Amino acid sequence: MELAAHIAAVRAGDGDPMAMIGEFRRTAVLVPVSEGQFMSAEYGGIRWLYAFTDQDALARFALVRGAAPDEAWEYLAVLGARLLDVVVPQMDGPAGVAMDVADENVSMMFPPMKGIVPDEVAPDGGRNGGHGMDGFH
Repeated sequence: MELAAHIAAVRAGDGDPMAMIGEFRRTAVLVPVSEGQFMSAEYGGIRWLYAFTDQDALARFALVRGAAPDEAWEYLAVLGARLLDVVVPQMDGPAGVAMDVADENVSMMFPPMKGIVPDEVAPDGGRNGGHGMDGFH
């Protein structure tokens, strides 16, 4: 099953969140770059890296952000595992991945939780002794 199908199943309440995370980790996602940095935003005290399943999803995001329809956006294809295991730990403070955020009905957040990001950078993980994936939907 492809990542988008896993996300749809989890959103519908029929999917396996751990299988979805596994597929995210194995999938190359598109991460927009601005001024040499991965694009991100802070919300709720978390730094969210933007990632997209395909060029169409990235293009919809660009339009929402005010880009012209023919404007080119720089992006890199990055394995989800690399985002979670390498990029997130290098961020200042808690960080996660916001997937396909311009598409309200198919978006998915991969928050900084034990079982998603390395335990040592998960606010609910190694530092604070939380419960990990409990309640992730």
